[in-house]
Amino acid sequence: MMVHIPNVLGAEQVAHCRAVMERAAWTDGRVTAGHQSGQVKKNLQLPEGGPEARELGALVLAGLERSALFVSAVLPQRVFPPLFNRYEPGMTFGSHVDNAIRGLPGMGGRIRTDVSATLFLSEPDSYDGGDLVVEDTYGNHAVKLPAGDLIIYPATSLHHVTPVTRGVRLASFFWVQSLVRDVSKRALLFDMDTAITQLNQEVPKSPAMVMLTGAYHNLLRQWAEP
Repeated sequence: MMVHIPNVLGAEQVAHCRAVMERAAWTDGRVTAGHQSGQVKKNLQLPEGGPEARELGALVLAGLERSALFVSAVLPQRVFPPLFNRYEPGMTFGSHVDNAIRGLPGMGGRIRTDVSATLFLSEPDSYDGGDLVVEDTYGNHAVKLPAGDLIIYPATSLHHVTPVTRGVRLASFFWVQSLVRDVSKRALLFDMDTAITQLNQEVPKSPAMVMLTGAYHNLLRQWAEP
């Protein structure tokens, strides 16, 4: 299930992110890659746990909390502290699958990566290439969103970033452990929640809405792993 979530960050917040990133010192992006992905990863990254990453990460997390669509689609239990990368001309990230388990830096414990997320911070017309391409049974899906918009997709998916040929691609990326591990169950709950929201606008106070909402929460109660 891929979901486009618009306006996680507004224009002023995006501009602030880019200003902070412009004056930051960057490191080799392979520092957070696993063995397989490290062989195909060629980009730059803000130092994990550095002051810039912490400041901008808090901004991103606050945006996620404000997004009802993100909460509905992901049902987040834990969010990995957002990371930030930079692709200059010639940089790319070959086809890979994200690590299933990641340690939480400075926090102890680990997170299961159910959902992968990329938040675009460069306007799509400011760079060429740099598409996020997610592969599934229905083919390849290329994604290049407006700055401030987020794409989420199953962390089990093969995906890659095409080479940047002009400009600079800036983005935040992170993973989420969902309350509902199974992607098909998560998709069903998302469809139900979307339908409940639409029906509540079209037929408010309908007794059927109470029944449908109850069914949603009973399924969530059955499937959630708190």
